[in-house]
Amino acid sequence: MCQATVRLIRDGQEEEIMREVTFLEVTDDGVRMGTFFEKPRLVPGKVVYIDFLKHIVTLVPPTEGGQ
Repeated sequence: MCQATVRLIRDGQEEEIMREVTFLEVTDDGVRMGTFFEKPRLVPGKVVYIDFLKHIVTLVPPTEGGQ
């Protein structure tokens, strides 16, 4: 399977916030994501990097990303 892991970089520290993500949607309020068995979650922030080979999506909070 090709689910992704989503990480958030905050204050220079990288934190894993969700595993086995099956969908990701960028919205005006942040990034909405979900898995097969969990309710979708909205994380304030923006996508800064996607590694398709490692299935990793990296986010930053809105204040660190210039939003």
